[in-house]
Amino acid sequence: MSSLSIFANPAPYHILRYPSSLSGLILVFETSADVPPTPFHSYGTLLGTSLYQSFVNGIVSYRALPRPQFATLQAQLTPVYFAIQTALPVIMALTYPGLRSSSPLSPSSSQSGIFGVLAPENRFTVLAPMVGMFVTAAVNWTYLGPVTTRIMRERKHQETRDGKKYYDPGEHSKEMKGLNGRFARLHGLSAAINLVGAGVMVWYGALLSERLV
Repeated sequence: MSSLSIFANPAPYHILRYPSSLSGLILVFETSADVPPTPFHSYGTLLGTSLYQSFVNGIVSYRALPRPQFATLQAQLTPVYFAIQTALPVIMALTYPGLRSSSPLSPSSSQSGIFGVLAPENRFTVLAPMVGMFVTAAVNWTYLGPVTTRIMRERKHQETRDGKKYYDPGEHSKEMKGLNGRFARLHGLSAAINLVGAGVMVWYGALLSERLV
């Protein structure tokens, strides 16, 4: 019977460790203890959630749903999505397993947890990408997301006053034009920051892959 001590080791909560018999990209890290395969992986969840929401769910929903229903769905979904994006880098930092590598290109500390993340040798390979992932998500979660949602509500009220939808053809009121412009700018900025965060996640994955053993 396998030992339950794996749940006390931070490594599986940081990233999934696949058995060497699997094909494809295999991320296997040498830790102070033998870490068997486990489904608890923060990085995989973060990257998968981000790519799915950004390139699958959002696009398919936009094409399949009428605009009012799509807006309602996104208003409920994006706060949860941004909260997950913000929380997981923190979990990754707290459960950092103190990876060791023989590669001179990717040194790492034997310390685990936040002390390993803050170690000088991990400043650019661990700390910088984790901070980047956290900051981009936190900006969307705490500011851009709520402000964009508020503008969507204001635009809905303005539609009632104007007697037409914000996307209807023809001339719109000055107030509606202002709301449309503000929404476009903030939504575009939020999407750009989200893509930057996804890029940082991929970069961190590339840094992790240098530590293959």
